[in-house]
Amino acid sequence: MDANTVIAAISIFTAGITIAIGSIAPALGEGRALAQALSSIAQQPDEASTITRTLFVGLAMVESTAIYCFVISMILIFANPFWNHFLQSTGG
Repeated sequence: MDANTVIAAISIFTAGITIAIGSIAPALGEGRALAQALSSIAQQPDEASTITRTLFVGLAMVESTAIYCFVISMILIFANPFWNHFLQSTGG
């Protein structure tokens, strides 16, 4: 394996790990938030619209963490900052 292949493999592996780990916590957080919101709506049905609106804002904030992980993975795959350093050090 040459150095280009090693850097490509490590970048793809790191992108996969980033998505895998970075999506677990938001998924668990969204599930817990939804469960609590449904429990709150069951206890106070008159406040359903307020609870739902607050839930959607909270879910959007939690989901942004997973989106950031996705962006980092795309950067590692398509705009890897290590390629320029590697090409300069090898003279290529």
